[in-house]
Amino acid sequence: MIEITEAPIDHAAVTDRVRSNQAGAVCTFLGTARELTGGRQTTALEYEAYPEMALKKLADLEREARGRWPIVEAAIVHRVGHLELGEVSVVVAVSCPHRAEAFEACCWLIDTLKEVVPIWKRETWSDGTEEWVHPGISGATEKSPPIKCKAIDGHGEDARSATD
Repeated sequence: MIEITEAPIDHAAVTDRVRSNQAGAVCTFLGTARELTGGRQTTALEYEAYPEMALKKLADLEREARGRWPIVEAAIVHRVGHLELGEVSVVVAVSCPHRAEAFEACCWLIDTLKEVVPIWKRETWSDGTEEWVHPGISGATEKSPPIKCKAIDGHGEDARSATD
């Protein structure tokens, strides 16, 4: 399931959509509109996208993730338009046979989405100024570096195969 929507996202429904009796793990990431970014107060967010390209890129990411991990089901839903504080902007949900795979696939999907999908975020600050935020926009900066996840087994060792 790949979707770009102007409507509020029902994250529970997205998570339920990826559940399966073949999967022992479901990992869901929710991105939400937060009030403070780098010490500045945010009043609202606005997301814009190039929908045709964004949907293609999201489908490409899902296909690549399915090639890297034993994904049973996956869903990526991104909101566009005006968001108030606390609203869900993006949901990535993945089901896999085991938790390490689900965590790693979900983390890779959200990190890569933020890097390559043509969806742009404009933050409106409490002082009335605005800033576009996307790694691909000249002059715009991500407020924090992406977290690069890796699957860890129960003993603190890297659980990924040598081909990852």
